[in-house]
Amino acid sequence: MIVDCAIYRDGRREETPDDLSDALAEARASGNCFVWIGMHEPTTSEFDRVATEFDLHPLAVEDALKARQRPKMEAYDGALFTVVRPLRYDDEKSRVTADELMIFIGDSFVVTVRHGHAKTAADARSRMERSPEVLRHGPVAVLYAICDAVVDDYLDIAAELQVDLEELEEQVFSPTGGDSSRVAGVIYSFKRQVLEFRRAISPLSEPMARLASGNAPFVDARTKPFFRDVADHLARVNEAEEGLDRLLSDILAAHLTQVGVRQNDDMRKISAWAAMAAAPTMIAGIYGMNFDHMPELRQIWGYPAVLGLMASVVTFLYFLFKRRGWL
Repeated sequence: MIVDCAIYRDGRREETPDDLSDALAEARASGNCFVWIGMHEPTTSEFDRVATEFDLHPLAVEDALKARQRPKMEAYDGALFTVVRPLRYDDEKSRVTADELMIFIGDSFVVTVRHGHAKTAADARSRMERSPEVLRHGPVAVLYAICDAVVDDYLDIAAELQVDLEELEEQVFSPTGGDSSRVAGVIYSFKRQVLEFRRAISPLSEPMARLASGNAPFVDARTKPFFRDVADHLARVNEAEEGLDRLLSDILAAHLTQVGVRQNDDMRKISAWAAMAAAPTMIAGIYGMNFDHMPELRQIWGYPAVLGLMASVVTFLYFLFKRRGWL
């Protein structure tokens, strides 16, 4: 459905048009204004009206309706179609959630289609309405504002993930090391969050590079510096994500090494105790055989001697394994 619709003249909001055709005709006739329509998960019939009025390409319309698109930018006759994925971070669950935002810009119109709960477009609209000197650059200024807000959120989320990763690192390298299965689950869950983060930011690099170089419709020399700034911030986000991924892989490798070391320690302890139990068992087994002629079998000191031998062997093995660090 349409959540907001307005005409902007010289960067200032004027009114909500009653008829989209008349509003677009007025914007094109005056040359210094444009129409901005914001939609949230529109149905096919709802979006068909907008697509018809603004002559949007059917392939772009299909992508906007179906969602589940990777970040991209495509130029069609009369419109530039861009897909970005705003991210939200849940502090309580330490989870990254991705939404989708499609932006159509033309010579005198902007159409934003939101899928999910992110308020990026609405926040950008509010911020731009307070900065008419930027908004008067036209529809391309709206594209810049949305991309800038999305990438700034990426920087904040990268910082949050860095804090969570440092806490996880302290937990893994603590003396106890925590419960192995639980820690491994936390590491893999964190890796999924980083992967979700990468899916949003990595494909966006190519569209931002095109906008920064001016190799896209509606981008001129005045707006290129703004997109270069966004591209620079996005490069920092990519570097942060690569650092997170490398550090997370190192933490996982260190955790698996710790688990292997602890298992080896446990196996050595078990082997040591088994060896100490095997020695008296062997002696008792020998003297438990039913033979008449066995050494010390009928000696009065035979039983205490065998017990002493068992105790001596076990004591010797105990101190031997203790010295070697097996116990």
